[in-house]
Amino acid sequence: MLIFSVESSCDETSCAVVEMSAEKRAILSNVVFSQIDTHALYGGVVPEIASRAHTEKISSVAREAFSVSGFSPRDMDAVAVTYSPGLIGPLLVGVNFAKSLAYSLKIPLVPVNHIKGHTAAAYFTSDELLPPFLSLVVSGGHTSLYEVKSPTEFDEIASTRDDAAGEAFDKVGRVMGLCYPGGAAMDALASKGFENVKNGYGSRLKFPSPAIGGDTLDFSFSGIKTYAVNAIHTERQRLGLCDGENLPEDFRAEVASGFTAAIVGGICLRLEEALNKTGMKKAVLAGGVAANSHLRKGLSAVAEKCGATLYIPPVSLCGDNGAMIGAQGYFELLEGNTAGTSLNAYASEDASLPRA
Repeated sequence: MLIFSVESSCDETSCAVVEMSAEKRAILSNVVFSQIDTHALYGGVVPEIASRAHTEKISSVAREAFSVSGFSPRDMDAVAVTYSPGLIGPLLVGVNFAKSLAYSLKIPLVPVNHIKGHTAAAYFTSDELLPPFLSLVVSGGHTSLYEVKSPTEFDEIASTRDDAAGEAFDKVGRVMGLCYPGGAAMDALASKGFENVKNGYGSRLKFPSPAIGGDTLDFSFSGIKTYAVNAIHTERQRLGLCDGENLPEDFRAEVASGFTAAIVGGICLRLEEALNKTGMKKAVLAGGVAANSHLRKGLSAVAEKCGATLYIPPVSLCGDNGAMIGAQGYFELLEGNTAGTSLNAYASEDASLPRA
C-alpha cells in the first residue's frame, strides 16, 4: 500500500511516500523543509511566521516527495496528515492541503495524531515490531509514557505535569547563549562536562530529579529548569558579566552535564518502573529528544537491565517528519479511521473526528 503523508504541526514542512504492508515497511521518500534558521532569530517558533512558511513551501515539498519516490499522486492508495496536536495555524496548512489532494484523487483521507506518529517511526526499525509495547515520547512539547495495546490504541500511563523535556533543554540552552534549538549543542556540551568530571573537575550543582515522588510515574521539568536558570544567572553575577558576554566554557559544560544527567536519570527511572509494573518486554523511544545521545545510551541500559528490547528510530526520524505520519496512517486506515472534507485541525489531543 502506497501512502502519501503530510506533517506540518510545528516548524517543519514534510511530505513523504511510504510503502506499508504486513510484510514490508519502506520509506520511498521523506522530504523535510526546516524553518530553524528563521525561528532562531526569535529564540523559538513564531506560529504566524511558521504558518506562512508552510503555505509557501508545502506544494514544492510535496512535488519533491513524489519525484524522489518515483511515483505519481495517482499511484497513491491514501493520504495521511497530522491533524492534532500542534500549532493550529501550521496544522491547518497541512490538513487543508491533504484534504484537497485526497478529494481530487478520490482516495481515503487519514487523520493522524502527532504523538502516535512519533511512535510509528519505530516501525521502520524492524518489520516485526508490533504492539503491545511501551512508548516513551520525549519532545519539545511532550514527555509521556504510553501503553500501546494496538497500533491505534494508546493508554497514557504517565506524562509531564508542566514543561516538556525538550522545552527545558531549549530554554536552558538559550539562557546559556546557545543557538536555537539547543538540543544538539546541549548534547555536545554535556559530553564535555562528563569528560571534565572524569578528569577531576568537580560540580557544585545538585540538580533535582524530574521524576516526581509518590505513587506516580509522572514527570515535572519546571523545577530542574528553574534551578539551571538560577545557577546560570548567579554565576553571571558572580563573574560580573555584561549582556552578550558568555560564561566560561567549563561552567557551561558543567551545567549541561548536570542538567542532562538529571533529566536522563529521571526518565530512565520512570521507564524502568513502567517496565517492571507492566511486565512489558518491548519499549519504544520516540520524539525529537530521542536524538539525544545520552538519553539513548541510558535507556538502552535500562532495557537491557529489565530484559527488554528498546526500539529507537534513527536520528533522522526522531524529529517531525512525514514518514512517521505515513506509517501511523497505514494502521489507522486498516482500522477504518478515515475522515472527510470536514476534517479540522486541533491544537490539543482532545479532538473528535468527523468520519468520511
